[in-house]
Amino acid sequence: MKKDQHIAIAGAGLVGSLLAIYLAKRGYRVEVFERRPDLRSQVLDGGRSINLALSNRGIRALEEVGLAEQLRATAIPMHGRAMHNLKGEITKQPYGKEGEFINSISRSGLNAVLMDRAEALGVRFHFNQRVVQVNLDTTTLTLQQNDAEKTLTFDRLIGADGAFSSIRLAMQFTDRFDLSQDYIEHGYKELQIPAGAGGTFPLEKNALHIWPRESFMMIALPNPDGSFTCTLFFPFEGATSFSSLKTADEITTFFKTTFPDAVALMPDLLKDYREHPTGSLVTIKCFPWVKNKTLVIGDAAHAIVPFYGQGMNAGFEDCHILNQLLDQYHDNWERALPAFQSQRKKDTDAIAKLALDNFIEMRDLVADADFLLRKKIEARLHELYPTQWIPQYSMVTFHENIPYSQAYALGQKQKRIMDEVMQRPDIATTWQTLDFEQLVRRIQEA
Repeated sequence: MKKDQHIAIAGAGLVGSLLAIYLAKRGYRVEVFERRPDLRSQVLDGGRSINLALSNRGIRALEEVGLAEQLRATAIPMHGRAMHNLKGEITKQPYGKEGEFINSISRSGLNAVLMDRAEALGVRFHFNQRVVQVNLDTTTLTLQQNDAEKTLTFDRLIGADGAFSSIRLAMQFTDRFDLSQDYIEHGYKELQIPAGAGGTFPLEKNALHIWPRESFMMIALPNPDGSFTCTLFFPFEGATSFSSLKTADEITTFFKTTFPDAVALMPDLLKDYREHPTGSLVTIKCFPWVKNKTLVIGDAAHAIVPFYGQGMNAGFEDCHILNQLLDQYHDNWERALPAFQSQRKKDTDAIAKLALDNFIEMRDLVADADFLLRKKIEARLHELYPTQWIPQYSMVTFHENIPYSQAYALGQKQKRIMDEVMQRPDIATTWQTLDFEQLVRRIQEA
């Protein structure tokens, strides 16, 4: 196929910038249009997703474009969860076996590296350009900058413009386009734990910290400067919710009572709470992802809630798989794009479900004795039969060659087996005498 195609990408975020690199390396002429200013020269909205969890699926894509080592140098490994109870006591739970970890990485720093590499490959970025109209029949974009509008025609359009995509909006007005948009009752607000004296870390550096409180929770991820970015996941409405905390006394009393060890490290709590926006959390599913010569990808096609740490990783995996299919079909987009959406849809539906399920695990279960015992038994199974029993979290996070849909299906089989195991009398004292081989055999027979 002709490589002189002119491709427009809407959205200069993480997925749009990474995809621009892939396509430029394939020889395409790529332009990226972004409604916001250039984050490399202007500080954007504070209090929104300052850092992210980068894991194997995302790292694989970064390796393919030659950026993994550069970005690993600025990432902070997180080897497991550190759960904080109401007394400030901490229980630790590793994410996987020795040497397996996820990485806390700066969203803006990662985005800047991706944009710099894309520009070095000849990609042109245009900022402060809002998409106001999309013509799927003529493959044209109408863009607005200040009061001026312009209409440009391309060989292909790609929407990587997030959960509220303008490109997907144009698709929504076409025949036989399915869309679901589901908000959860919780929102989120980002807060800050500053670095200690001399840039020291006031909490354990190499962990993702969780304050599970049943119907809500707070988490904290480390930053290279010694600070932690905290995110409160909290109901919008109700007796204990964003709507119920109005005065300074109400906010302060709630945090001192609910997160006492964290509050001691948050000198700017009131300021951050009042000034940082409250974000909503949505799952978006749609199909098809392809209309004529236009594609949606990443959050524009499948936005998910953040509780499995896979939103960015799933978007990066989209780019990896699309690139593989362009290889397979020798850049014949008419064959590659239908294959892409057909292959990828079941996997993104699976990670959307897993992300919602993991919210319950993180806020309700991680401090529960039965849950911790269950994880201990699964860890022993994995230790004894490393290729036959892989915990679902490990399949999703560390085994990038296992598709999300397969990880979900296997995880459901494991759950049914473990539900039965946990019902056995005196399991807390007898678990080490279980017939582990028979449990593994059941997975293979199911």
